[in-house]
Amino acid sequence: MASWDVFRELDNLRREIDEAFRGAGMNRPFGPTFLSPVASRRFPMVNFSEDDGNVYVEALVPGVDPKDVELSVLRNTLTISGERKPFAEMKGIVHRTELGSGKFSRTLELPVDIDANKITAQCKDGIMTITMAKAEHAKPKKIEIKLS
Repeated sequence: MASWDVFRELDNLRREIDEAFRGAGMNRPFGPTFLSPVASRRFPMVNFSEDDGNVYVEALVPGVDPKDVELSVLRNTLTISGERKPFAEMKGIVHRTELGSGKFSRTLELPVDIDANKITAQCKDGIMTITMAKAEHAKPKKIEIKLS
């Protein structure tokens, strides 16, 4: 069972606040950047879950070539980074442009340590599915109770 770490939670809160200020236009002196119309959202958007042996992450990466995505794991932290190539140049008067391009990076704190040698990833229809085996020390163990 994962334990609650107040310092980790404070660090997560600091990251959330930093991200909110970036989304509000801070750190953008020369105009909008990747995904600016929805800057408060993170890219890629993810779902993650776990069972007794694995942690599962589904990342929404439409329009991104899987060859342009890099995954890295260190203990209980997963980083998904890459680049969405620009789309064709639009002609005439542009009324709206929401299909962003550019580099992205998303770091997730996972609830347990991961065995870095037992990770698989596949991408289909713009959804990258990552399966990570829990480290042996992070898996639940059943303890037999002896009668005396």
